[in-house]
Amino acid sequence: MDYLDNLEAKSVYILREAYKDFKSLCMLWSIGKDSTVLLWLARKAFFGHVPIPLVHIDTHYKIPAMIEYRDNIAREWKLNMVYGENADALKNKQTFPDGNLDRISCCKNLKSEALKHTLSGDWPRYRMNHDTGKYDLDKNTEPYTGVIVGARADEEGSRSKERVFSPRDKASDWDVGDQPPELFEQFKTDFAPGSHVRIHPLLDWTELNIWEYIQREKIPIIDLYFDNGEGQRFRSLGCFPCTTPVESRSKNVEEIVEELRSGKFANIAERSGRAQDKEDGGGLETLRREGYM
Repeated sequence: MDYLDNLEAKSVYILREAYKDFKSLCMLWSIGKDSTVLLWLARKAFFGHVPIPLVHIDTHYKIPAMIEYRDNIAREWKLNMVYGENADALKNKQTFPDGNLDRISCCKNLKSEALKHTLSGDWPRYRMNHDTGKYDLDKNTEPYTGVIVGARADEEGSRSKERVFSPRDKASDWDVGDQPPELFEQFKTDFAPGSHVRIHPLLDWTELNIWEYIQREKIPIIDLYFDNGEGQRFRSLGCFPCTTPVESRSKNVEEIVEELRSGKFANIAERSGRAQDKEDGGGLETLRREGYM
């Protein structure tokens, strides 16, 4: 087995363990490259079918092409697609683009709070109706207690402190100093009732691994990651008011792989185009302790 086969096998094993051990399980899908690779791995793990809901937190400030891509893939692959939102914050214009909050507070409102209450079932969820191709109010309000996430340890500092099976409290708050040991790839999956557990099958993958796997598997990726002729592309995707592209002439997956192998971005953070990271002291630990993805 080569290194991509090993990474794939470990991730598939983690996905199957999570499905076996957690009764109410979902997977977060941000529409970005990492969570799309995770979705592809889930289809492999379960033989072409994804037996759990895919949850997206819609801030209503995503680049429109991202939502179009989400819904096209959900329809094509017959995904159990669910989204949640912070409707009150949007209605009351409690956001950064409206000029009423800083970026960190906006992320807490539109992402962290929306995620917490979507996972708990306290706030409305919307589920794709495959008969109509539209979203209906989801009648299922059962809390999701196991949440599969496409986080990677090399992406930014706070993620390197994660475990594969990482417990949170009932409010989704993360105690960085109270994480179970995971020695010799032995994972703790038995947690106290009421625990909320994040599961990270991609924790050992690198940015280059992700793109090499996309290349090998021919995974359909949103074209915002490619240069459209202006000498720029997105390396990390988020809300459009807080996300900027990087200088790059890579127009396809093969060129991105070669660009990463060249070391061009070796000393440039993958999320360097994400403005909220800079406001959080160069990382995301403040937000992630309070439930951010």
